[in-house]
Amino acid sequence: MTSFPRRSALRSVRLFAFLAAAPFVAGAGRSPAATAPLTPAAERSAAPTFSLENASGRAVSLDDYRGEVVVLNFWATWCHGCKAELPWFVQFEKRYGSRGLTVVGASTDAEGWQKVRPFLAKKPLNYPVVIADENLTKAYGLESMPMTVLIDRQGRVAATYRGVIDRAACDRAIQTLLLESANP
Repeated sequence: MTSFPRRSALRSVRLFAFLAAAPFVAGAGRSPAATAPLTPAAERSAAPTFSLENASGRAVSLDDYRGEVVVLNFWATWCHGCKAELPWFVQFEKRYGSRGLTVVGASTDAEGWQKVRPFLAKKPLNYPVVIADENLTKAYGLESMPMTVLIDRQGRVAATYRGVIDRAACDRAIQTLLLESANP
């Protein structure tokens, strides 16, 4: 199994995430939240598929969620912006899960489950979590943390948020995708 990504690339992602979150953490002012317009349905490309194990060793595959709207969130235990978003994704899962939404967390921690399991024991999430490998991070073009991808019910990328999401804008995008998908 390949770890995400090579150490030097991981350090670059960590440095970028730290620098991007520094003003927020230091209280010097909030960084602008990441927004992304929904790509028109006819212009959406297929989301790269994956199958990775969760903490219990069960496979979590994007193909298993065909017919649902998927929020794929790349995060890490060391990323302050990522940790700020996690409760929002828990709320999205609670609010929209019965309407066909699934959140999938893809941790990029280089230490893998050794680091993620204890984190989840303290801060449980109500959605599946996998450890992102290099293939997944490359396929989605992960360059900075956090990153969130909205995938429509047909398995196509509808939006990509680079940085801490604008919670309200992401919520509206999710609602739009749920309605759009319900009324083809």
